[in-house]
Amino acid sequence: MFQNGLRLVFILCAVFTTATICSAQEKSPLTLDAFFNSVSFPNVAVSPDGQEVVLQTERTDWQANRFREDLWLYRASEASLTPLTTSGEDSDPQWSPDGQWIAFLSARSHEASEHAVEGKSQVYAISVKGGESFPVTAATEDVHAFAWSADSKQIFFTTREPWSEEQKKKYEEQWKDTVQYREAERGGNIFAIDFAAVMQWNREAPANGTKRPEARKISSTPYHVQQLATSPDGRSLAFVTTSRSLREESLDGDGIYIIRLGGASDAEAKPAPLLQHPQAFFDRIQWARDSRHLFFSFLNGAVDGPYEDAQARVYWVRTEGSGEESCGPSAGGQGCERWASAFSGSMEGYVVLSEGSLLATGRLGTEVQPYVEREPSAEFARQAGQPGTYESFSAATQASTVAFVYSSLQSPAEVYLAADPSKIPEARQITSFNQALAQDELPRGKPFQWTADDGTTVEGMLIYPPGKLEQKNLPMFTLIHGGPEDADGNHFEADWYQWADLAATDGWLVFEPNYRGSVGYGDSFALGIIPHIVSRPGKDILEGVDALVKNGIADPNHLTVGGYSYGGYMTNWLITQTTRFKAAVTGAGAVEHVVNWGNDDTTFDDAYFLGGLPWKTEENYNAEAAIWQIGKVRTPTHMVAGADDIRVYVGEDYLLERALHAMGIPSALLVFPGEGHSLGNNPWHGKIKVREELKWLDRYGRDQQAQDLTSRKLPMISASNPEQK
Repeated sequence: MFQNGLRLVFILCAVFTTATICSAQEKSPLTLDAFFNSVSFPNVAVSPDGQEVVLQTERTDWQANRFREDLWLYRASEASLTPLTTSGEDSDPQWSPDGQWIAFLSARSHEASEHAVEGKSQVYAISVKGGESFPVTAATEDVHAFAWSADSKQIFFTTREPWSEEQKKKYEEQWKDTVQYREAERGGNIFAIDFAAVMQWNREAPANGTKRPEARKISSTPYHVQQLATSPDGRSLAFVTTSRSLREESLDGDGIYIIRLGGASDAEAKPAPLLQHPQAFFDRIQWARDSRHLFFSFLNGAVDGPYEDAQARVYWVRTEGSGEESCGPSAGGQGCERWASAFSGSMEGYVVLSEGSLLATGRLGTEVQPYVEREPSAEFARQAGQPGTYESFSAATQASTVAFVYSSLQSPAEVYLAADPSKIPEARQITSFNQALAQDELPRGKPFQWTADDGTTVEGMLIYPPGKLEQKNLPMFTLIHGGPEDADGNHFEADWYQWADLAATDGWLVFEPNYRGSVGYGDSFALGIIPHIVSRPGKDILEGVDALVKNGIADPNHLTVGGYSYGGYMTNWLITQTTRFKAAVTGAGAVEHVVNWGNDDTTFDDAYFLGGLPWKTEENYNAEAAIWQIGKVRTPTHMVAGADDIRVYVGEDYLLERALHAMGIPSALLVFPGEGHSLGNNPWHGKIKVREELKWLDRYGRDQQAQDLTSRKLPMISASNPEQK
């Protein structure tokens, strides 16, 4: 079992402004307030020698109406965790290769520059020995990626191509506040800055007015650079690009490139592409320890054949070949190879160990477990671990130490440290941020399987109300995950998107179906929704509900449904297919696909799932659109949307609300200002969302006799009198 040997130097009670975390108490039901005070860990990084861990927390600041991002430092020698930064604006920590410094991104004020850059994300650094952090960069555009040089003497960083003051002035004179939708988009520049010089300047020069050291432009690209990675031998810098608009409209802007470092010339380096015409949107790169191969991963696309959205995969590519390498069968494994090629699940994440092996998290069904592979042709060996979900692995470069985040239904997420991957069961728990949640009475659950109409086995999770594990005839809430390339399972997540624990605590049996299109069940299962992107998974879900009713587990008179994003798509479709659900809660889900294709920032993916562009496969777009069957809806429906969402246009929610209102179906729509697809700007929005959704389920889902609309005769609405009741 995991060890809990943490000694907190910083008093956690002060973090959460409550003393309940510091005193033992009997288990009490999970509350809305406690749920939304949970802490998540977006980034974890082990020091090169494995003796320290820097971790990023994200938590709510209710008074400031924002989420805080702070960095913490754990020292294994003292078993202590202390705050490293406190601005609430700090993220993406990276250790210097010599282990003496931690660099990170921050959007805090930047007054030390000659021209203070307010609100721009910059690279900062802080010594592991203590002291204040200081700005490394003073870019006029946001820094969106950076990497240390192998000798820790430089930091490479990338921004959008900056404009001079003259260019800005000329644009404003000509266009005022007009937005040039494509013409004003800019590619990326890559810079290098002398870290020692900046450090010295921050110590001495600001007081005497000496000019700040300037960054040197080393390369450029017409695309947006989303990640940088320096080879261990210091000779090469790799980077990943996507479209400069960040919209996935085509594959043209997506690729992996190499810059050769160390030349005597000050001329800009020309990036060399690594892959021949890749058909993928890349997620992450990391150098192999030999500096001759580069690992990369992706979920959407393929690099060894035509484009397809199967499951996440990991490859490596040779970086010292004769030119662009191929991952296709004709390459014979010489230029590009797939790791864990026989693994039937999804590669959720990976890290390279100090001796060169791959440590990855693999999803099979409802479990995400650690695996190790020595080389591409070796066994992808599962490591010993607890049932649940492992994620965010980080590995030391000079030791066998690994850190990770672990959670399960009964264990809220915390960070752990293990001596090596074989000792994960003995890992030491190094954080206790969610200790208060762990003291609550949390719901229990188990997987559930059923057989679809075509004979396919489908699986999901059942989350039972506390104290009611295995009980029968329970009111049931079907909570549908988004994606669709995702899956629910044995993990703990507490936010506006994943709130099964709150619904279960409210008395609902929560059914989380991993419908066709989900990952962790093989590539064919993930691809099984094309071009029936809602009707096929919709059948899977309804057949799962049928099976639960038939087995006496779910009460057929108290069934409800809901989901967000793709889960919202599915909810909108399902309420047109059946009247069995007494209440629905849906968010950011489309009811048609043409306008949504035109607005979506992942429009390439939309067209792929629907079998082609709207004017080429019109029948698919119409057949899978809920709007054409909306007249069959009788389910009281609650809707939410981000006002600035471009992943799923808010107009889709207005369209659904207008249709339900016209038919006299009880409905409500909440629109959150300033929010995009993820409700990540103001924590109150997510809390209000879930609070009102729970109320809606209780109001319409509990009392069937009072709220049953399945046999209600709807009023006739005439075009000349749309307000007629």
